[in-house]
Amino acid sequence: MIRVVVADDHPIVRAGIVALLQDADDVEVVGQASDGETAVALVLAERPDVVLMDLRMPGMNGDEATAAILAREPGIRVLILTTYESDDQILAAIEAGAAGYLLKAAPESEILAGLRATARGETALAPSAAAALVRRTTGKPSTGPSLSPRELEVLQLVAQGNSNPAIGRSLFLSETTVKTHLGHVFEKLGVNDRTRAVTRAMELGLLR
Repeated sequence: MIRVVVADDHPIVRAGIVALLQDADDVEVVGQASDGETAVALVLAERPDVVLMDLRMPGMNGDEATAAILAREPGIRVLILTTYESDDQILAAIEAGAAGYLLKAAPESEILAGLRATARGETALAPSAAAALVRRTTGKPSTGPSLSPRELEVLQLVAQGNSNPAIGRSLFLSETTVKTHLGHVFEKLGVNDRTRAVTRAMELGLLR
């Protein structure tokens, strides 16, 4: 079961998200919060697998709450689920350590798929979030490490939300080989998770 805390200041919206999650056989909602400070306290008490975090909440906002949670419990995954998609808001959330960024207007199936991908340690980025990262790096020359063509292929498929088995099938590689390539990517980019690998590669202009 994927244990989830839902943080959103709008009661009706929060109830809708909880209802969606409760219909999934593999998800258990272990707590709800209506503001950032409550979310942090609840997450530290319950230690869920994933936090579905709104951005704009009273007091502590979503990116501040994300940073506070991950400073204490770096293994917890935070998936931003919001109506807001300005570049600054997207980048602030990713820089705070969010594992993904989805919009509430997305189809329910996409939200559930993003939640499951996040729980697996994968990346879940709405197209607008990925585009914001690209806009931030457009025109900036890469001054970082170089990745091999195969490593770039693997990372591009990660950025599209593919799991390791799916990447292996797409590139005709074993899952072990995919993991090896990702290990090399993490080492070269100086990161330790898939989401940061994608965002770092975009920052360096390695992914478009």
